[in-house]
Amino acid sequence: MKTKHTLIILAIGFFIILFGAVLKITHMEIGPLNGNNVLTLGMFVEVIGGILLIYKLIIAKKSNDFLNS
Repeated sequence: MKTKHTLIILAIGFFIILFGAVLKITHMEIGPLNGNNVLTLGMFVEVIGGILLIYKLIIAKKSNDFLNS
């Protein structure tokens, strides 16, 4: 997996959290989705993306090689 894929996972998690915050602030529910469920899902995606990013940082041989990998 390339670094850009990891950053995309982090960005997706960010937007899920943003959507969950809007749901929570407005007290809206969309079917089974409410603010709490969406925020929890977004945090899990962020944690997975963070773990992958840390793994990529550890295995990168050089700092310049990190963004090119």
